[in-house]
This record gives sequence, structure tokens and C-alpha cells, in this order.
Amino acid sequence: MKPIMKSLLLLAALVQFGSLAHAQEVLLSAAEKQEGFELLFNGKDLSGWKNNNGKPIKTAVEDGAIQTYKCGGYVLMHERQFEDFILRCDVKLSAPKTNSGIFIRLSNPKNPVQNGFEIQVMGGSGTGRHDFGAIYDLVAPSKNMGRPIGEWNSVEITCRGAKMSVRVNGEKVSEIDLDAYTEAKKRPDGSKHKFGDIRNLPRRGHLGFQDHGSKVWYKNVRIKDLKK
Repeated sequence: MKPIMKSLLLLAALVQFGSLAHAQEVLLSAAEKQEGFELLFNGKDLSGWKNNNGKPIKTAVEDGAIQTYKCGGYVLMHERQFEDFILRCDVKLSAPKTNSGIFIRLSNPKNPVQNGFEIQVMGGSGTGRHDFGAIYDLVAPSKNMGRPIGEWNSVEITCRGAKMSVRVNGEKVSEIDLDAYTEAKKRPDGSKHKFGDIRNLPRRGHLGFQDHGSKVWYKNVRIKDLKK
């Protein structure tokens, strides 16, 4: 076989391998399929996703991931709504001060901050209520499990009724019982937070990823609807 033919065949094989590797990257594992998980993002385009403000999405998929920076809205959210679920995704930060978030149970997209919950995605090593893994402004993470900038982090969020929990890179870092929040703007310990009566917020809504002025990527977005 001539050298040029060998080179062409090698190139074709590499392209095919790359395509297969990319496809496998967004496929559910056999175990997840058996457990009832489904993909919400196909790794190719933003079918099924929309901006919370109804404006056209201005960003495109990058390297098989959702990229929210300058997407045209505050939250790039999925068109479906969920109540009780397990959400899993991978997230990569672009810089030490990266700021984003995963919104869940977003009942009124026009006012996402006061009508849903945000799981904080943030660069740095802090363990405050605005750091990686926090249930934003409500519960601080027990530890910061974020990996170095540029590496992928796995996030798992579980919602069952009044209870929600967050795992980052395999370890549970925060949890909340909404029924314990009996007063608006106050945590159970009496300290103040920025929200209203979170205990009585609708427990069904959209999920999505925040554009907060930083470049950040989300991929392998899959969910198990616990109401099915």
C-alpha cells in the first residue's frame, strides 16, 4: 500500500474514532439507562433549550458542551419542567473567578432568583453560601470539592419533596429541608437570607444554567424523573 493511501486511511480512522469517542461521551451508561436516566442535552445542538426571557439563544454548542456566556438570557433552561428528580451534569470553569449556577424548580422564568433555587458554580476554594456546591445564599457547602480550573467537575442534585441535596465530584456537600424555613427571609438559625417564603415556592419548574458574566461549560446533562 502506498504511503499516501496509508495516511488517508489513518486519518479516516482517527476521525471515526474521534466521532465515536464524542458520541460515547454523551451517551448514558447501561446502569443509568436501567435506573431510568435520560439525556436532556444531545451534545450537538440546543434542541429543547431556551432562554428564560424568551429571547433567541445567541451561543452555540462548544466541544460537545453547553456554553452559557452571552447566551442572551440570565438562565439557559430546558423547556420541560420537573418536580422530584436526580440531575447529573459535568461542569468546567474558565477562570478562578468564574461565576455561574445550576437553577432548579424554576417556576417563574421571568424572575428566576426569587422563583427557583440555585446551586452555586464558582471558582476558588471557599466554603461560604456563595461558593461551589452551595445552595445559594441558604446553605454553605461542608467542603469545597471543586477541581482545578479547566478540569471537569461532576455535579449531582437530588430533589424529593421538601428535601434537596448536592454532591460535587462524588461527595455530598450541602442539603436542605425547605420545611424548616418557617419564616420568609430567615434561615432556621435566625440569620437572614435574600429570598421570600421559600418553603411555599412551587416544587415543580424548569432547570437550567446561569450566565453570570463568566465562560463556563456544561455537558452530560441527564436526569431521572422520580415522579415517573
